Amino acid sequence: MKKSFLSLVFFALMMNMGVAQRELIHALPSKLGLDEAYINQKVDSIMNMGIDSLAFPGAQLLVAINDTVIFHKAYGFHTYDSIEPVKLNDLYDLASVTKISGPLPALMKLVDEGKLDLDVPFSTYWEPWKHQKDKKDLTLREILAHQAGLVPYIVFLQKVMRNGKLKKRFIHQTSSKKFQKQAYDDLFVNDRFERKIDRIINRSKVSEEKKYNYSGLSFLIFPRLIEQITHTDYQTYLHENFYQPLGCHTLGYLPSTKHFVNAIVPTEIDTLYRKTLVKGWVHDENASLFGGVSGNAGLFGTADDLAKLMLFYQHYGSVDGQQLISRRTVKEFATVQYPDNENRRGLGFDKPLLDNSELPLEEAYPSPLASAASFGHSGFTGTFVWADPEKHVTFIFLSNRVYPSRDHRELYGLNIRTALMDVFYKAMASNLKN
Repeated sequence: MKKSFLSLVFFALMMNMGVAQRELIHALPSKLGLDEAYINQKVDSIMNMGIDSLAFPGAQLLVAINDTVIFHKAYGFHTYDSIEPVKLNDLYDLASVTKISGPLPALMKLVDEGKLDLDVPFSTYWEPWKHQKDKKDLTLREILAHQAGLVPYIVFLQKVMRNGKLKKRFIHQTSSKKFQKQAYDDLFVNDRFERKIDRIINRSKVSEEKKYNYSGLSFLIFPRLIEQITHTDYQTYLHENFYQPLGCHTLGYLPSTKHFVNAIVPTEIDTLYRKTLVKGWVHDENASLFGGVSGNAGLFGTADDLAKLMLFYQHYGSVDGQQLISRRTVKEFATVQYPDNENRRGLGFDKPLLDNSELPLEEAYPSPLASAASFGHSGFTGTFVWADPEKHVTFIFLSNRVYPSRDHRELYGLNIRTALMDVFYKAMASNLKN
């Protein structure tokens, strides 16, 4: 007689000891009592529809339930010429998923250690904002919940270009003592340009109306704040405190300099700035002008590494029985902060729409069956990661929807990621009924 789904869940939880593991465990969906044929048919249909609709040339999906990876499959090719197929260990430009994979765990740890306070003015820690009347009283809580009124995005690329050409005082084609930040194979940024960026951020307007308005501006500052507080190089701090303990072997910045055997999926054919196919270097122009190392974008990684990170979050800061960040702090960051202001966001994390469970699939974000406790983030290049600690689901979707151009927006119009997630929640719900 077939084991009940609940008994299989219990078995999986016991097998994995209820904590994130440094090495992922894999099993067929049927081992957890799920309808394997249903899952494969639905996912294949959605993914192939996405490729046929030019939402992306290729993509991959990884789903874990109860800490066990029960689905990891690649579809399509790196580009529409159908030469290089997508592989499970490909490296992707994570875009804004960087925000919760780079600076955010560091900020959580610093809050944990009492080195940052969410509710005192951010200017307590970031000196330049002490002298800005509209920024000096903003708190880290408001900033991370996108409730502070900061402008969403500033296009710094406009400052390094004139009439479609790069200004030589800001960008050189070879490195030198003053041009050490590498933006692409043959593009190097003046080290002093960072000061110009800071001046523009400092002078940027802050809305007096405090409501949800997504802004990545502060994430350009966070890496340097982390270095200032920890007296450690930002990348070194992330590697030693998070990526190494989690067993995330590829997660990091500047993959082109690291000689990975993994193929790197290209992003956009850039006709404005780099004048070529962007591959192995960050797609986001602002992160590029920081030499590819930023808090708003710049991280690359595999689906496996992102699964390890999201399982770590799903277990509220625990891996292999070691608590890297306190459970209390991770829970706080993963909680909706300003629901009365119709703001669904946690601290850094995205959350389901406030009325998500009541919405039809085509209007929901993410699946309406995801719990209110779930959280994650999406990225401009077509990436999406999500963790559901209540229903024990981890969801990783990677694509390069910006190939060949960022004008390709069918990924959003077709609601592909939400539909894919819904397949697994419905498979779980079906087994609970049986």
